[in-house]
Amino acid sequence: MLKYLKYYLSTLLLLLTIYVCALGSHAPTVFFIGFSLFIILGDIFLGKDVTIKKYSYPFLINLPIYINLFLLIILVTMVVYVFGNQSSIWFVDIFQSYLFIDLLHIKHSITLLDKFAFIFLTTFLIGIIGTVPGHEFTHRKRDKLDMFIGNWLLAFSWDCAFAIEHVYGHHKNVCLPSDPATARRGQNLYTFIIPAIIAEQRDAWKIEFDHLQRRGYSPYGIHNKMIIGYLRSIFISLSAYFIGGSLGMLFYLLCAFLAKSLLEVINYTEHYGLVREPNQPVCNRHSWNSNNIVSSILLYNVTRHSAHHEKSNLKFWELDAYPDSPMMPQGYLSMLYMAIFLPFIYRKLMAKKLMDWDENYATPEERKIVMNQN
Repeated sequence: MLKYLKYYLSTLLLLLTIYVCALGSHAPTVFFIGFSLFIILGDIFLGKDVTIKKYSYPFLINLPIYINLFLLIILVTMVVYVFGNQSSIWFVDIFQSYLFIDLLHIKHSITLLDKFAFIFLTTFLIGIIGTVPGHEFTHRKRDKLDMFIGNWLLAFSWDCAFAIEHVYGHHKNVCLPSDPATARRGQNLYTFIIPAIIAEQRDAWKIEFDHLQRRGYSPYGIHNKMIIGYLRSIFISLSAYFIGGSLGMLFYLLCAFLAKSLLEVINYTEHYGLVREPNQPVCNRHSWNSNNIVSSILLYNVTRHSAHHEKSNLKFWELDAYPDSPMMPQGYLSMLYMAIFLPFIYRKLMAKKLMDWDENYATPEERKIVMNQN
């Protein structure tokens, strides 16, 4: 049973965030510090997991992701009200009566530092519990329920493009110059994020237009997944306005943008500096992997990235750990913190990893590409 329970860790984390932030003054700040230390120290000291377990009841593994959608709605609407400029007494009454959360207490007691912590926590959780499982579910193209949940999870970060460009673009173009989600060697994270977002949106529109034209549909109608995706995000934004006024909606949009930016940080780290010869297959060596336990569980094994690119149809619990593939120095989430707050150290660590990749993983043609880039 323990093998099932570990995938409920994100649900527990989300519940704890809601509960602790509801305590008011200083609680969000303390919890954010503890949350960050748990990720970093957990990745360092709790070891790695390279096993592949068999699961007879996959619904029990998907269930926490379904639950997380509703918990994420609760967390985001809390932020919208607490930071909003509208007194929605009816909304306060709903939270008080059914969730036993006093939104007025939170709103009037938290400090400025708490507000930053509340925003950071919400941003991280939209990314970890929204975007990552949303990515997993939108790979399951034949499962209507999972696609439905996945697209709504992605809608919280205004990222309907991800369900299209990632599946039909990134998986085909990874480690090529044409892939906006592959960072170049030495590239600064903060010059990567915005161009990557813009290019992914552009490519997603092109992919969807081509797809609709081949099927004989109008690219401007209800069959366009980009249009439907944006309508989902607009619905969430208007709901935020209805609950928290213009200021509440602006803070939701800030969280959405930061969550989308966190996805780009993950993209930045997953294939940083790696290259591939055009017209050659994607192999295990074209991703940075990590089997650190905490990051792997919280990110639903997206850390087993080589296996994901090899067989994207596999469920996250079916992915192989590939311990002989190129490995990150630490877990994905620890490296995310490092890339954001210590970018020079990140690039210095990865420079050593890239030297090893050039020598022990790259093909002769890939070494030529590296030399030309250098």
